Amino acid sequence: MDNLKAKAFKLARRQRRVRGKVSGTAVRPRLRVTRSNANIYAQIIDDVSGVTLASASTLDVEVRPTVKLGSNTEAAKAVGLAIGRRALEKGFTEVVFDRGGRLYHGRVRAVADGAREAGLKF
Repeated sequence: MDNLKAKAFKLARRQRRVRGKVSGTAVRPRLRVTRSNANIYAQIIDDVSGVTLASASTLDVEVRPTVKLGSNTEAAKAVGLAIGRRALEKGFTEVVFDRGGRLYHGRVRAVADGAREAGLKF
């Protein structure tokens, strides 16, 4: 197995492990953070009914003009602020944080800090 496949396999295994422990409900949905090399995405998900309740990314019309680059911590914080505002508009104040198998560091942490700054609790 080459290095890229091994890395993807390890990430998938960490994601499964996190998902085994973290689940969102209608009262306290799951805030999922996904990052790629170019962008960062956040979703608020109700796992019981399997519905995405809100989402934000660096590709959104609201976030795109405020950031220069989609792959840095400033952009991630803007996504966190956007997802926090959208969650509060829909009436969610508490969520469960799902880091998606990534370390709680850098862009993932910036999304969490932005969401907390917007008013979400987790």
